[in-house]
Amino acid sequence: MALRVLVIGATGVFGARIAARLAHDARFELTLAGRTRVTLERMREEIGDASIKLAVIDVDAGNLQDTLRKHAPQLVIHAAGPFQGQDYRVAQACLACDSHYVDLADGRDFVAGIVSLDAQARAAGKLVISGASTLPALSSAAVDAMRSHFASLDAIEHAISPGHQTPRGDATVAAILGYCGRPVSLWREGAWQSGFGWLSTRRMRFMGGARWVGVCDVPDLALFPQRYPGVRRVIFRAGMELRRLHFSTWLLAWLVRLGLLRNLARHARRLRRISEWFPHAGSDSGGMVVELRGYDAQSNMTLCRWLLHADAGDGPQIPATPAVVLARKLADGTLDRSGAMPCMGLFDLDEALAALSDYAVSTRVETFTA
Repeated sequence: MALRVLVIGATGVFGARIAARLAHDARFELTLAGRTRVTLERMREEIGDASIKLAVIDVDAGNLQDTLRKHAPQLVIHAAGPFQGQDYRVAQACLACDSHYVDLADGRDFVAGIVSLDAQARAAGKLVISGASTLPALSSAAVDAMRSHFASLDAIEHAISPGHQTPRGDATVAAILGYCGRPVSLWREGAWQSGFGWLSTRRMRFMGGARWVGVCDVPDLALFPQRYPGVRRVIFRAGMELRRLHFSTWLLAWLVRLGLLRNLARHARRLRRISEWFPHAGSDSGGMVVELRGYDAQSNMTLCRWLLHADAGDGPQIPATPAVVLARKLADGTLDRSGAMPCMGLFDLDEALAALSDYAVSTRVETFTA
């Protein structure tokens, strides 16, 4: 029988891509959920699958559990961010309705804290997975794929830079602005130290060329020091393709750090619209890089670099892919686990790249030994 999948936030940048990739697939009985029925109907028409069901759902409503139970999902994919500041009421409502739960959260505390539901999820025999997105799902898969090159792993530095013309939603912008200029706990020299969001900028080489990136507060910073024992440095950065926008955000981050601005996140919609003043600047190409440094079995200093490049505006397919992979594995019966956990180790890099094979996405690995 088809797996009953309900996608919350189905009209958003990432939810829409997940929905389109699960549609027209006999393995799924798909329900699109959002706050506005008209928007959902328009999306169903765009997808062109009349079998898709619609559900008007507000995750902040008090009757969420009853509403979910009415639709009887077997898997809920929660793509309605931002997740910073959210609690786990959606995941708990899913467990109460006998449904698996997967979200695309990028909030550091939110993703790391999902293990608080582990006992409840195991008792229900269900999976509760947080962070099924670029971070930490794909980033950890890339680290896992390169880990065998090292006898001891010293540092993990990775970064993302989307193309300026790539669609971005207010939730993503709000998540970034929420930590700009604010203290970020970083694992450096084998100890926790303080950095500041969007600062500590550096020029990093992507497949499409070098771009500026700054420190971001993401789940990997908390999870990787535990997942990869012995690593002494974990840093994640992100940046904008247009230097004028990247360094404008950098300046705002400094104003926050100096106490001259308080809450950038509440200006997310306005600042996102300002970024759209330059519609013909930049490109629709984005990239990701994951660098590992350490020593091989012969004690040689080794650098492994995994690079991903997305063209043709296909960058948003990357954070959408982990949830798609997990849904397919559940439908195929190849994900036989239960419990609550961050999305790491549930699929490998080859599975993720296979799910991206229909898109303008290319990767390569570079290895250097001194």
